[in-house]
Amino acid sequence: MVKPPSDLDLGMDDTKQRKHEPEATVFVSDNDAPAFRPFAHGNESAASSEAPTVVGGVLPASPRGADPSAIAGSSLGHILLQPGAILANRYEIVKVLGEGGMGAVYLARDLELDREVAVKVIRPELANNPEILQRFKQELILARQVTDRNVIRIFDLGEAVRIKFITMEYVEGESLLQILKQHAKLEVTEAVDIVAQVASGLAAAHREGVIHRDLKPSNIMRDQNGRVVVMDFGLARSLGSDGMTRTGAMLGTIEYMSPEQAQGKELKPSSDIFTVGLILYEMLSGVMPFHAETAIASLLKRTQHRAVPLANVDKRIPGVLSNIVCKCLEKDPQLRYQSAEELGADLRAWHGARGRSKVSVSSGRLRMNRLRELPWPRIVITTLLIVLTATGIAVFLNRRRPQAFNVGVHAPVSVLVADFQNNTGDSLFTDTLEPMFNVALEGASFINAFSRGSARKAAAGLPNSTQKLDLETSRLVAVKEGIAAIVSGSLNKHGSGYSLSVKATDAVTGKTLANADVITANKDELLLEVPKLAVPIRQALGDTTPKSVQLAATQGSFTASSLEAVHEYGVAMEMQASGKMEESLRAFSKAAELDPKFARAYAGMAAAAGNLGQMENAEKYAKLAMEHVDRMTERERYRVRGQYYIRTENWQQCVEENSTLVQEYPADDIGQTNLAACYARLLNMPKAMEVARQDLEIAPKDVISRMNYSLYSCYANDFQTCERGGREVLQLNPEYEEAFLVVAYAQLGQGQLAKAAETYQKLENVSAWGASLAASGLANLALYQGRFREGIQILEKGAAADIAKKNPDAAADKYLMLGYADILLGEKEAAAAAAERALANSRSTKTRFLAARTLIEAGETANARKVAASFASKIHPEPQAYAKLILGEAALKNRDPNQAIQRFNEAKDLLDTWIGRFDLGRAYLEAEAFGEADSEFDRCIKRRGEVLELFMDNMPTYNYLPVIYYYQGRGREGLKSPGFADSYRTYLSIRGQSTEDPLVSEIRRRLRE
Repeated sequence: MVKPPSDLDLGMDDTKQRKHEPEATVFVSDNDAPAFRPFAHGNESAASSEAPTVVGGVLPASPRGADPSAIAGSSLGHILLQPGAILANRYEIVKVLGEGGMGAVYLARDLELDREVAVKVIRPELANNPEILQRFKQELILARQVTDRNVIRIFDLGEAVRIKFITMEYVEGESLLQILKQHAKLEVTEAVDIVAQVASGLAAAHREGVIHRDLKPSNIMRDQNGRVVVMDFGLARSLGSDGMTRTGAMLGTIEYMSPEQAQGKELKPSSDIFTVGLILYEMLSGVMPFHAETAIASLLKRTQHRAVPLANVDKRIPGVLSNIVCKCLEKDPQLRYQSAEELGADLRAWHGARGRSKVSVSSGRLRMNRLRELPWPRIVITTLLIVLTATGIAVFLNRRRPQAFNVGVHAPVSVLVADFQNNTGDSLFTDTLEPMFNVALEGASFINAFSRGSARKAAAGLPNSTQKLDLETSRLVAVKEGIAAIVSGSLNKHGSGYSLSVKATDAVTGKTLANADVITANKDELLLEVPKLAVPIRQALGDTTPKSVQLAATQGSFTASSLEAVHEYGVAMEMQASGKMEESLRAFSKAAELDPKFARAYAGMAAAAGNLGQMENAEKYAKLAMEHVDRMTERERYRVRGQYYIRTENWQQCVEENSTLVQEYPADDIGQTNLAACYARLLNMPKAMEVARQDLEIAPKDVISRMNYSLYSCYANDFQTCERGGREVLQLNPEYEEAFLVVAYAQLGQGQLAKAAETYQKLENVSAWGASLAASGLANLALYQGRFREGIQILEKGAAADIAKKNPDAAADKYLMLGYADILLGEKEAAAAAAERALANSRSTKTRFLAARTLIEAGETANARKVAASFASKIHPEPQAYAKLILGEAALKNRDPNQAIQRFNEAKDLLDTWIGRFDLGRAYLEAEAFGEADSEFDRCIKRRGEVLELFMDNMPTYNYLPVIYYYQGRGREGLKSPGFADSYRTYLSIRGQSTEDPLVSEIRRRLRE
């Protein structure tokens, strides 16, 4: 199920940018520290210049600096390290950033990695206090679990003799406390920008089971680029344990506590939501909502009363926003937002709604329903209408700003081509010119054209749901997705010809970056003019390539016999991005019929067929695309060849092709996704996860990349990460069928069989394809548990449905599983028939390999050897390895374990598969090499995540796992190990209730039960 991108810009979500090492600049504070002054590089430390004292673990500086071992007393009675001091032989102190009750924070240079970091040092007398030291360690342990751009990054915990310290990011900027001191209160949009980012950071923490517990303005920092980070998880408490403090203990800053925290009650994420409400209230009004003479009186007040609505305090504050804040500040936690994601969504929705000129009845009603539970419905309704008709467009500070608008700077840039306004009355131009413009833009190696289909999905999720990508909607989508620039256009009749004007706009500021226009005599001339129009756009985004070179690079990339062929291609792209694969395949096919040399159409057919599980057709179409690669840009050639190698299962060449692609075009998201997938198919899971992790850091909302990374986590036995990732995909796309499989796989890996069954049942109702996948999953679960005949019934029904839906590859998968079930029941004739039915529906490598194994078990070795011979003639290592495995299986069936061992080892040298290790263990067992057998079975158990889906193509195979414990028990019994019974009992814990499994009675006999 590892998926390549699925359209032939060959990516569902073209949001990725090139990964850069993050700047080593982040602000840190101390839980008990007063506010710091804004600081910048070059400012001198405020440390005292009293006589130095030598501190253990702080080494002398190099000759270029003053005595680095000097320390001085601070105004708070602390000991401060002087500039030039070397801490732990690694961190050179630059200056003091701030000091507080727990110690001091320094700017330092990491001499090993040559970067600036912040070093938080705990006072020596406090370091000897076990509880405080535990708080210090907990800050590191909990914060390192949270990885989000809006959470400060913690690097390490260190100690130099008597000095304990944490190293973390260093950011130049201001704390929110400083900002409020300077401005008293903030503009509405600025305050919402900050809190939306805070909500994002808290959402990441809450997903890891961490509550902050001590959020306050001094723990929120905004850097010079507008990025906001949440800091100081020193008082954070894990949701998954009692943590260091327990129910009944009150820790935190009184002014910003929730009522339940003040009462020492159990805390949930809604406690942090209350604090966010306090902070947003203060930012918007300049006052705290529960003002009283003392902090304790204020604390008591918030446990007894509701906050006065902001709209009553300041009439200029929009009522909808006032109600959002009031919902945060409900004294009953159940009445607040239950998650930071929900709060962030409403803030973003409010932002987006402000930029709309009108609202439909349905969308207006939806927003009112969302806010109905708030206590001021009349204010909500009235203000909602005012806000929705307000002018201007909201932007978020936490989104990526364009980085490559200066000529010569080639940082990656994502661009969204909006719907061109078609004023001609001719529908032929609808969705036709825009894909062409994507291709022309991507001639620049640093530009990544965002998938227009994915943009439509994002637009559908806006407050005023729409499928149209006009300029204003596109800007909202761009802000949401982190896209740098928008390209819009207008096509008009011009006498007997046409005029086309395009404009590039900075998505955040709305500033026009470039304009271009052209007049053509007829329709087909537009095909030639689009690359010319892209030149000034590319130059504005930072492309210094001469115009002549740009045009030469894109010349012929959209050469087609007619505009009609290009139009069908555009329609196909839209269908594919919407998940309508059958419609997409038909449209791509029509484009190819209109122009039989249209390479992009064939590549699109290959992608669509692959997503439909039609692997043979996918390979055929990929070969047709390869015949016409001369009519593509260089970037497209890399992509198409990469896709070709995927379809022909040449994984090593796939790695090489996509590695070259990302080297030449570092902004190419498709290359990154495919590169990770091909590493996975080579079973190089560490490398696959490395590339996929980089992919996610660049574009965390890319569903294919996130799903693949989740799947790799399952293969690596990290089932919790796998499940979390699958659920995140479903949040982004609730109807993504394969994401349900990821969740179910993770539940299987964790032994949560009933939950897995529930997940499959939900999948049944998503779509016809979902029903097919669910049938395979439920049947696999039944086989895993030893309910063989129930599994057979599900498979037979599911295969019939697949055939009726003209999905023969999915039917073949079910027949393969059915044959395996027949073998487990000892019904060899039925097994052979099922294998033949599988082969009749698919001739894929996997189908032939598994069918050959079933045929051998059924006694039809000759037919299996023919399959092995065909595999042996291939040039790629995977089919050759399968040939060796088939021959080894035949030797084992012929009671020649030595020959089998030789064949299985030869297969392992070609490709180290789980099933190959399984076979090798069985052969060693038959040869009575019990130690070697135990080693192989042990490896299989350690690699059990791989058996969830051995062929990474939507066919669940977890039913292969239980028999490992049977064979392991036999091997250990042969070794006379007293623990052999444990392996047998593990098998019985899975299939012990089966009345159909002959191994159950054999194991009980061996256990003498």
